[in-house]
Amino acid sequence: MSQLSWWRGGVIYQVYPRSLMDSNGDGVGDLQGIIAKLDYIASLNVDAIWISPFFKSPMKDFGYDISDYLDVDPMFGSMNDFDELIAKAHELNIKVIIDQVLSHTSDEHAWFKQSKLSRDNDKADWYVWADPQDDGTAPNNWLAIFGGCAWEWEPRRQQYYLHNFLKSQPDLNFHNPEVRQAVLDNVEFWLKKGVDGFRLDAITFCYHDEQLRDNPAKPKDQRQGRGFSEDNPYAYQYHYYNNTRPQTVGFIEDLRSLINQYPGAVTLGEVSSEDSLATMAEYTQGDDRLHMAYSFELLTNDFSAAYIRQTVEELEASIGDGWPCWAIGNHDVQRVATRWGKGESNPNLVKMLNALLCSLRGSVCSYQGEELGLTEAPIEFEQLQDPFGITFWPMFKGRDGCRTPMPWVKEHQQAGFSESKQAWLPIPDAHKALSVDLQEANSDSSLHTYRHFLAWRKQYPALVAGDIQFIDTDEPVLAFTRHFETQTLLVVFNLANSANQFDVSSFSIKQVIDNHGLASGELVDGNNLTLAAYNSFYAVID
Repeated sequence: MSQLSWWRGGVIYQVYPRSLMDSNGDGVGDLQGIIAKLDYIASLNVDAIWISPFFKSPMKDFGYDISDYLDVDPMFGSMNDFDELIAKAHELNIKVIIDQVLSHTSDEHAWFKQSKLSRDNDKADWYVWADPQDDGTAPNNWLAIFGGCAWEWEPRRQQYYLHNFLKSQPDLNFHNPEVRQAVLDNVEFWLKKGVDGFRLDAITFCYHDEQLRDNPAKPKDQRQGRGFSEDNPYAYQYHYYNNTRPQTVGFIEDLRSLINQYPGAVTLGEVSSEDSLATMAEYTQGDDRLHMAYSFELLTNDFSAAYIRQTVEELEASIGDGWPCWAIGNHDVQRVATRWGKGESNPNLVKMLNALLCSLRGSVCSYQGEELGLTEAPIEFEQLQDPFGITFWPMFKGRDGCRTPMPWVKEHQQAGFSESKQAWLPIPDAHKALSVDLQEANSDSSLHTYRHFLAWRKQYPALVAGDIQFIDTDEPVLAFTRHFETQTLLVVFNLANSANQFDVSSFSIKQVIDNHGLASGELVDGNNLTLAAYNSFYAVID
């Protein structure tokens, strides 16, 4: 185990900086707020933090529209604050991973401001520009995830530019070697600052089809997506030509070559494609591509043993020596306590979900607040900040409900998040009832269980780094083994809010493990495992 890289089986705690802690009373979280909460994060026994974007930005997409890759937005603080954050995190033995949004910039980035002026300036070919069709319409049928056509007219050039997201997020032209080098130079700036790795946002969107071929239509019964709803026109197409182009692998290899010059630094790719599991496998195979990748495959509404098994097994069958990273929640999807809890707030469910995530083969991304069991926050239309939700309301209410501030102290103003009279998003009463101070005082809380389980998990190499083999079960029981060197564990979960049975007679159980802090199933006569609602079971087997 001591010879394994830290990230293999590591738990990465995602920090959404706007919502962790506000240090200056303006209602928005910041870098000093993260610094103030690093001791808390360290107490969770996680291995790293991933910080969502804090770079200079007009905040049209809350930092995922970057106007300067090499500076901190004043909303979040200064570069000195970031240096202090890195230093304190490392003192606490926490690795620091930062977001890199490489496929597109803000339309306020200096590169785009120059590029849009003419067709013959130094940055003219740094973005994806195309002439209109003969009738003046867009070059092809590509659509943007956030709604409507993916092309926007620029009168000065008499051309359209491509934007796969908001029109204020123009796509860079990765076919241009100068662009690729500039992007790598920006990445190296942060490596020199001492970061331990990068979460690569929208990495599948770097390249586009140079022939600008139309995407084919998708049949109605196949209009399913990850990260967008079926009523979004984006779901009406197979995104073969504006996404996941073959050249992306070459850029990933160039990126990895740079990363390898900084020992210990890692890459974590966000994968969204027509076959995300296959793309995860492709992007992580060998030692010259990404260290890890994660997708939206477990960020869905389907919470069945069969779906979880199918998802993991499908990846395992193709990933070879690649390495997955699993997440059941993040800043883009409905909170898992609501999504998989079907509206009920049950602490045993929350405890089980966190344990399940951390028991799969791979590394883990755990979104802030999941240790508390935070549910999706109800947000009224007039309170919305997310342009995605504003566009698609009320069928899709956007991403604000999972981005609300952390509740630290129930009885304090803004639940201890901010001294401001109004936070950037409201904190619901249901979250205040799950505040950190209340859970710290309750030894049986989700928070204590999360903290205890992650410490306990580190004692079992099979859980951190072992192989995984699923066992045939009936719904709603999910069972598998984890094996590493001489250690094999049997792991069983009851995914339902009612009791269920599991036959363990075919396993030679050496030791039942019950010090993990979860509600544990009861072994009867050595053969029958009785699992109460949301129970878990761990045992060492031959």
